Amino acid sequence: MSVLKNRLKRFTPATEPDGNGANGHARELGEGRTSEAGRVVPFETSKESPASWRERGPSGGEEARYAPTGTRRPAPARLEEYQALKTKIHRDLINRLDLTRLEKIEPSVLQAQIAQIVERMLEAEATPLSMAERERLIAEIRDELFGLGPLEPLLNDPTISDILVNTYRQVYVERFGKLYLTDVQFKDNDHLMQIIDRIVSRVGRRIDEASPMVDARLPDGSRVNAIIPPLAIDGPILSIRRFGTIRPTIEELIRRGTLTPEIAYMLEGCVKCRLNIIISGGTGAGKTTLLNVLSSFIPNDERIITIEDSAELQLQQEHVVRLETRPPNIEGKGEVTQRDLVRNSLRMRPDRIVVGEVRGPEAIDMLQAMNTGHDGSLTTIHANSPRDALSRLETMVSMAGLNLSDRAIRQQIASAINLIIQAARLSDGSRKIVSICEITGMEGDVIAMQEIFFFERLGVAEDGRVIGRFRATGIRPKFADKLERSGFRLPSTLFDDTVELGTSESVWFEHYGSR
Repeated sequence: MSVLKNRLKRFTPATEPDGNGANGHARELGEGRTSEAGRVVPFETSKESPASWRERGPSGGEEARYAPTGTRRPAPARLEEYQALKTKIHRDLINRLDLTRLEKIEPSVLQAQIAQIVERMLEAEATPLSMAERERLIAEIRDELFGLGPLEPLLNDPTISDILVNTYRQVYVERFGKLYLTDVQFKDNDHLMQIIDRIVSRVGRRIDEASPMVDARLPDGSRVNAIIPPLAIDGPILSIRRFGTIRPTIEELIRRGTLTPEIAYMLEGCVKCRLNIIISGGTGAGKTTLLNVLSSFIPNDERIITIEDSAELQLQQEHVVRLETRPPNIEGKGEVTQRDLVRNSLRMRPDRIVVGEVRGPEAIDMLQAMNTGHDGSLTTIHANSPRDALSRLETMVSMAGLNLSDRAIRQQIASAINLIIQAARLSDGSRKIVSICEITGMEGDVIAMQEIFFFERLGVAEDGRVIGRFRATGIRPKFADKLERSGFRLPSTLFDDTVELGTSESVWFEHYGSR
């Protein structure tokens, strides 16, 4: 178990054991101290549904907080006593574990044995606890040892999409597009910092005063960003963008109303027919989710290379090569950028290149790859509209320092990109594809595009839900002929602006509705 002893010791105060713990609490797991270390084993924690949720009010007044059912925090008057007991048992447990033997024990068995040991240690203490408090304390100690401490119940809740730690005492979550304040708290800033250290060390990254910002990921692919003092004035800040264990499918996006079966059918054809596609949108618009779903249409016999700053894509094909950037070390050396990886990927015989998010000079290498036979590539970009996405792409290409004229850059973009999909998160928290545009070439010095589908907003219901519908513009895209030549039958009404999307019983419903 790699460096587990050192990691675990950081989760208890720097005081020495007082020797008052009961003897023999860790006989099943062995006794003694050791510097041997190993893999941190994540544990399942309570998966009970939230007891209650209420959105934070705009007035900043009294808010209901979230806590998993049956795990409410102890009353304030007892909180200090509860924390002292938790710290003591945690410390005694660590000093009695023989970590050299832990790696040989099945996680489920180890979990049960840890719970039994803590139960006996609690029986030897004079502090009275209710059954709910005992269960909570055991779960918290287990989470501190093997998981991410107070965050574990939130990470085990599949309805949570974002975990936002503003301070050690203030943790918000996003659920179904809305923010809620939770009951979750850390002991202090040091406790929060230890959790951040544990996350970033697992992926070979570091965070300290010399490098106070970091991007990382959790084992399930969830995206992590942390920033610490002196940049974070009120203490360490942690943001986690969750990726559920259940990977979304195109059918699920249709069910949520992100798009219609007709649009899904067309996009499937665009991916299989190797169109180069950019997914544009703001933060939290669902770009990565949509990229994951569209990538599922790539045939299984193709070699796919993914390039990301922090690996989070979840491609299901067999032949996938995943590449991830590397930040510089403490001496400022050893950095590997996305541009380095894009260039190197061209020597790896890719059928497709998928860039998680284009954000810098790697844009020029990606465009050149698209223009030199590596078609069918996919990427995302932060932008508020398709036209804005093109402007941002121009800026990124100019960052490469190749001294290209504006017209030359635009010609590269126009010849490389076929489709821009604009995603957005609406005011009710729902995520929609709000526009799909085809790049048709150059008109003078301007990149020409035409919108094919869009989401028309009609109003807001009494419950705050956005009312709208997907519509075609009436323009038949140039790539439609390519799709039909490849076997994708596109009904003549697909691009008809008089036909309401999502209501027909035609080829797209036959294609998706029966799944």
